[in-house]
Amino acid sequence: MVVTESIRLRNYLFNYPVNRPRRLRSNVLIRNMVAETMLRPDDFVMPIFVREDINEPEPIKSLPGQYRWPLNDKLINFVDQLVSSGIRSVILFGIPEHKDEWGSSAYDEHGIIQRTIKFLKDSFEDKLIVMADVCLCEYTDHGHCGVVKKLPDGRYIVDNDSTIELYAKTAVTYAESGVDVVAPSGMMDGQVKAIREALDRAGFNDVVIMAYSAKYASSFYGPFREAAASAPKFGDRRSYQMDPRNAHEALKEVAMDINEGADIVMVKPAMLYLDVIRLVKQNFPEVPLAAYQVSGEYAMLKAAIMNGWLDEKRAILESLIAIRRAGADLIITYFAKDVVNYLDEIERLF
Repeated sequence: MVVTESIRLRNYLFNYPVNRPRRLRSNVLIRNMVAETMLRPDDFVMPIFVREDINEPEPIKSLPGQYRWPLNDKLINFVDQLVSSGIRSVILFGIPEHKDEWGSSAYDEHGIIQRTIKFLKDSFEDKLIVMADVCLCEYTDHGHCGVVKKLPDGRYIVDNDSTIELYAKTAVTYAESGVDVVAPSGMMDGQVKAIREALDRAGFNDVVIMAYSAKYASSFYGPFREAAASAPKFGDRRSYQMDPRNAHEALKEVAMDINEGADIVMVKPAMLYLDVIRLVKQNFPEVPLAAYQVSGEYAMLKAAIMNGWLDEKRAILESLIAIRRAGADLIITYFAKDVVNYLDEIERLF
């Protein structure tokens, strides 16, 4: 007869002395000794917005404490602070001067992200992992993640196949610029396969693909879209991003990306999708899993902190611990720069 895990746990608890768990919480040293989840600087990836037509850092109103950075020494100084504090990974998002219906600035070999990659790799070499988002939403004049076509009935759709060709072209220009990791985020079917094949053909076999595998059509992307000027001018992205009501569908998306060559998979958003993070990690424990604590999650916490409703350090740390505890191996978060400055306080705070 097979005994289920729940029955084993029930029998285990009934046969142990009362209050045994509380003894392991009796003081800070014991709590630290038996803590199950740890945070390290290497766990974090810092998102960076780079804008083409500015010379000074530009505050992002919807993301207090975050900036659009110019491609000059101001950016280098900021990244140097990250590296000195222990943050060794950044993910780049570009805001080009020119936008068109094809998103051509995304795959321009002299585009804002291509130049930023070269700039950072020349400055930091192997001290910094440079990741770059692969999508067209920041580069199209309509704000959608790919090539938009009008159907005979008047409806607009994002054409999957022509879009992934442009993703592949973009990824190759990033690789030529020296990128370490490309991160396709458009949720187009076959995007990972197209990018992997294009990178391999161009001789960039070692460039890592971090796929936005389970990216939900979330209402929590609003501040990002303001920051990157990437809100759709019409329609929405529900036809290609995942339905928030679905969890197990994420397993299919992740499995497809792994089969197509993804080295790292991702769940986005993070805090509202901890169940999906756990589900993915349990089913694919051997594959590194990223989670993106998105702009709306950051803004929500930041607003409560600024109003004095939450303790800053404890709230930020608790949110990141939850994501890590759910199963994420790395966390993309706008809190990265701040949180490393008080990681050494975590034992006191908890």
